[in-house]
Amino acid sequence: MAAFVKRYSLQIFLFSLVFLFGIAAAWIYGSGMLNENAGQSDPNADFSIIKQAPDFQLENVDGKTVSLADTEGKVRLFYFFFASCPDVCPPTTYMLTEAQDILKEKGVFGKDVAFHSVTFDPERDSKEVLKKWALEKNKADLSGWYFLRGDEKKTAEWMEQFGSLVIKDKDGNFSHSNYVTLVDGEGNIRKVYNVKMDSDDVTAETIAAGVMKLLES
Repeated sequence: MAAFVKRYSLQIFLFSLVFLFGIAAAWIYGSGMLNENAGQSDPNADFSIIKQAPDFQLENVDGKTVSLADTEGKVRLFYFFFASCPDVCPPTTYMLTEAQDILKEKGVFGKDVAFHSVTFDPERDSKEVLKKWALEKNKADLSGWYFLRGDEKKTAEWMEQFGSLVIKDKDGNFSHSNYVTLVDGEGNIRKVYNVKMDSDDVTAETIAAGVMKLLES
């Protein structure tokens, strides 16, 4: 048995990974966390309260502690990522900068809306790395966009409560969902967008419209 496990360790790991993501997906769908957008004429049609968002204590790029309560009353956006991500994180973050710019034009970004990008790789994503990612690579406006880091295990637990999932393999590589979550001013999770790189179901305009819909509700 030991020889079999050693010989097929990669296959076993990949099977386990798929199995775990399957369980997670079933839990997210079953709990109503994920608002699937494909095939809908209006992906922002349903903004029913899903659940209460968890509070947290995380460090921003200036070393200050940020919590959910700090932005009470604002519409909050959450995205979990890591700066060395080779695929979905860079284009998704770029899309969020486009949503940021739309909301700035409407005069609500920072004043009524706050973005939160939370790394699940704090070992590599130092404050300096996150600040460079935010300002040099993505032109984020830090007056209304928090780039946050904290304990890796707790962050993974918060991710699940926000409707996302991350799995780390023995070599330190991450597999993760690519969801953007909207939280209203009272701390209720109202929308979980499934952002897919091969689909235009969710765009910067989609997200900005969803934020505005929550602001106006």
